[in-house]
Amino acid sequence: MSEKNHELKRSLKARHLNMIALGGSIGTGIFLAMGDTINQAGPGGALLAYGLIGVMVYFLITSLGEMATFMPISGSFSTYATKFIDPALGFALGWNYWYNWAITIAAEMVAGSLIMKYWFPDIDGFFWSILFLVIIVGLNLLSSKAYGESEYWFAGIKVVTVIIFLVIGVLMILGIMGGDEIGFHNYFIADGPFHGGINSIFAIFLIAGFSFQGTELIGIAAGESENPEKTIPRAIKSIFWRILVFYLGTIIVLGAIIPFTEASVDTSPFTMVFEKAGIAGAASLINAIILTSVLSAGNSGMYASSRMLFSMAKEGMAPKLFSKTNKRGVPVNAIILTTLISSACFLTGLYAESTVYVWLVAASGLAGFIAWLGIAICHYRFRKAYVHSGRNIKDLKYKSRLFPFGPILALIMCILIILGQGYSCIKPDGIDWQGLIASYIGIPLFVGLYLWYKIKHKTKVVPLDDVDLNMD
Repeated sequence: MSEKNHELKRSLKARHLNMIALGGSIGTGIFLAMGDTINQAGPGGALLAYGLIGVMVYFLITSLGEMATFMPISGSFSTYATKFIDPALGFALGWNYWYNWAITIAAEMVAGSLIMKYWFPDIDGFFWSILFLVIIVGLNLLSSKAYGESEYWFAGIKVVTVIIFLVIGVLMILGIMGGDEIGFHNYFIADGPFHGGINSIFAIFLIAGFSFQGTELIGIAAGESENPEKTIPRAIKSIFWRILVFYLGTIIVLGAIIPFTEASVDTSPFTMVFEKAGIAGAASLINAIILTSVLSAGNSGMYASSRMLFSMAKEGMAPKLFSKTNKRGVPVNAIILTTLISSACFLTGLYAESTVYVWLVAASGLAGFIAWLGIAICHYRFRKAYVHSGRNIKDLKYKSRLFPFGPILALIMCILIILGQGYSCIKPDGIDWQGLIASYIGIPLFVGLYLWYKIKHKTKVVPLDDVDLNMD
């Protein structure tokens, strides 16, 4: 294979980038889990928790945006950690992110089969899971543009649904639609709007973190974007505000229309609101949209994990065969390995001991937060090295605001989320040890990867004088 075939192709346009980041963060967290969230902490508690996480994500995404505009590569924060901090950290972050998404694909295949049971209760869920996997693999094998285009439409369906929901919700609150004016009195029933106090807010704070995972996909996609210096800053600027409006707007509308004491995880709150508005077939409609969310997450997972594996192979941190691409610039071998691992995880959950599957999913639970932690540390170090090399901050095409406060705050909040994972396992009547260990299993896995590479290759922290600020 000739050397020119070893490169990815820059075929993702600005609209693709926008939807990749937006679609990555709008999923089942908003369509399904939001009811349970409001039920736990009340609308006020949910708003506060999501608002705080939104601030953290803003600083993380602007930090990543600054580095991705300066150095747009598919290895993203894994490559930045290798170049700016320590190759062992880059190795651990890369493999951590890869297995996170590989396991996520398996979880989405299971979720997809469960959704199809709503319409086809007699057909084996295994059939649907395989069908969805074939679609996801097929889209990713075609080209990065095929992935970008499919994600554009998958994410577009979700975005349009949330916008319609917000418009209908506002009309119902004002009494223009669905009968009487609802107003905001549901906020103040029982002990609302802050139900359960500080403990509930902290629990939702952790859940909210999961909802926003996927926004960092914009850093991975930067390696294949057409004009990264222009498209990445544009996407970063618009993306945060859209996500915040969608999440906070959804909480405000839901909290007003559905009493938080009646909201639950059993029925999508979107279905409940659409049914109250008199929209026929609301349950089927929302189920179809949740299915696009599942396909979108699986699609993005395959893209992110295969590109991370490709980049690590190019840096000598994974076998070289994964750095090969076909003539369309697709890292086929990386996609094949990811598919095999995802399928193995899925089959484990289907046919083997279900406990193994639970542990696999638990292992990937912290991986996204560890990646965010990596972004904050990389940005802090990048700025230090950039200034140390004699360059002027004004020359950066995109600058994140409030440095160093931003990455330091994001770092502290990420650590809080990681440490707080086992919080719900400690109850007055005792400790759920299995749940507690599952909550933290991602930490020893990450530390193990880091130490193995560090000891084997005797790596050291890269001195500021030696930090490589070049693309190659």
